[in-house]
Amino acid sequence: MIKTGFFRFKKLGPKYLLTNELGDFIFLKEREFKSFQEGKIKPESPVYEELDKKHFTSQSWQCENCQQRFIQRYSQRREYLSQGPGLHIIIVTLRCDHACIYCHASSKSMKRFDLDMKRNTAQKVVDMIFETTSPDINVEFQGGEPLANFGIVKFIINQVLEKNKKAKKRLRFSLVSTMTLLSDEKLNWLNQKKISLCSSLDGPEKLHNKNRPMLSGKNGYLGTVRGIKKAKKKYKDLRYQINALLTTTRDSLDFPKEIVDEYVRLGLRDIHLRWLNPFGMAKQPQKKIGYRAEEFVKFYKKALDYIIKLNHKGINIRERMAMMITQKAFTDNDPNFLDLRSPCGAGIGQLAYHYNGDVYTCDEGRMLGQMGDETFKLGNVHKNSYQEIISSPVTRSLCVASTLDGLAGCSDCVYLPYCGVCPVFNYSEEGDIFAQAPNNFRCQVNKSILDYLFQKFEEPKTLKVFKKWLNR
Repeated sequence: MIKTGFFRFKKLGPKYLLTNELGDFIFLKEREFKSFQEGKIKPESPVYEELDKKHFTSQSWQCENCQQRFIQRYSQRREYLSQGPGLHIIIVTLRCDHACIYCHASSKSMKRFDLDMKRNTAQKVVDMIFETTSPDINVEFQGGEPLANFGIVKFIINQVLEKNKKAKKRLRFSLVSTMTLLSDEKLNWLNQKKISLCSSLDGPEKLHNKNRPMLSGKNGYLGTVRGIKKAKKKYKDLRYQINALLTTTRDSLDFPKEIVDEYVRLGLRDIHLRWLNPFGMAKQPQKKIGYRAEEFVKFYKKALDYIIKLNHKGINIRERMAMMITQKAFTDNDPNFLDLRSPCGAGIGQLAYHYNGDVYTCDEGRMLGQMGDETFKLGNVHKNSYQEIISSPVTRSLCVASTLDGLAGCSDCVYLPYCGVCPVFNYSEEGDIFAQAPNNFRCQVNKSILDYLFQKFEEPKTLKVFKKWLNR
């Protein structure tokens, strides 16, 4: 009798999907699955050969070399666990020239200069960043609108570059901006320092302006598009492209094709079809701008199908969620997207530094702090050491609450190797960091998208597109 290795499974369409701890997967017909379960599948069959190759049989990991290979692959897929915080989000100001209807950051008036980060706080933040054990440091500037406090952005970048002459970390800088305050002087400086730029683009003009109105009443879409075009032209000789992020509101759901077309028209090579998070100003108007999980999934499927169709026509645009799941399913190089790992990145993969020096587990934790709930605050750069921050009971609790192997509903889920939970989301929605109920919006969306993507993996032409995205 053939002995099986450990696996999780679910029926997906007419077949059974099996996955294991290495992220390997296989589809079996019903009779093949039954034979495999009963240990009756024939060793000389092609199905057995694939099962054995992908570590679904006990024989495939019993030999010494097999065990070493298994350990090596398992370690590589979870390399992020030994590195420490690599993403450092710095809120240099809460001031912003927009009044987005879903503002997660709870931004304030451009006149509130008291909400700008000061130089002494910025220096303390830089010093704490270099306490990380991670060989990689990604400093991400957010707000408010970070360009509104550009002097501190420049100060931090220069200080990081100076300290790194000795530390020798692998550095990356990114700045998230509406682009409306992007002057030629600022752009030239950012280009010279090779700072990655990311904006927010919610689709065509009418939709974008409805979601993201400017406080002045001006046309924010025109300012954002003008800034994206100007930045793309300036950055054309650098190895990376200007990026943009989409936030999907209820008004977005009817325009999947038009939103994708807007990204294509501007020459943007990536789009991340993101749902609406229940943080900041988005919390109160959920009934007006939110939607059910199945409504978002329907939108996602339509948009992704259109993106695949465009790729078949030679128009290269990638959807980030699909790209990351493809990478997790077909390689051992985890993209380390902090929302899709176990445990999540809160406190151990990222830290968020508020303008006043308060340190949070993640940007979502900081957003809750802006709503008056300091549950996910770890300390302050003026009062606490890095060791106190990183070893906080809050960080430890979030690690436990986001380790999928110990969570009901996750530990036996076929998608465990590719998924992740957000304890801050769970806390915001259900008042419990461990809550991952079957009716949880985030869980429903992730499972539905994963169902859809794994079915797409069975289509050779579509899989070819997805794999091509990994090599770009």
